[in-house]
Amino acid sequence: MGLLGKIFGTTPRKASDDQLLVYGMMLMVGADGDVQQEELATLNSFVITLPEFRGKDLREVFRGAQQTLKGKKSVEDAVAALAGIESPAVKKKLYVVAADLALSSGDIDEGEEKLLEQMQKVLGIDDALATKVVEVLALKYQR
Repeated sequence: MGLLGKIFGTTPRKASDDQLLVYGMMLMVGADGDVQQEELATLNSFVITLPEFRGKDLREVFRGAQQTLKGKKSVEDAVAALAGIESPAVKKKLYVVAADLALSSGDIDEGEEKLLEQMQKVLGIDDALATKVVEVLALKYQR
């Protein structure tokens, strides 16, 4: 607990699963260090179509996701926050969407590859499911 928490007896609000879902998507979009308009458009299209966000104030969801990102000093630290996702279904969904975002930008670079591997571990996605997800998405983006 930080100084303010000690003095005022407050604890930071835990990010909700939907905020962490957006947070994970934001991590993947920025994994290569170059956030492109197409990637943001893809992220936004996922957000407006996923059932977790129906009827929610998306500004609040994004605000919570951005708050989670603050203070993260490394990629490992940033990915570790995803362990706070409680729903097994949301964990799997994030892995699928993160892989989709990585593939949607065309070439997958080392940063995206590493981030996806770290997400797999933190989210508890087994190798069989990870392989299946990437194989199916590869069909989507095959030329």
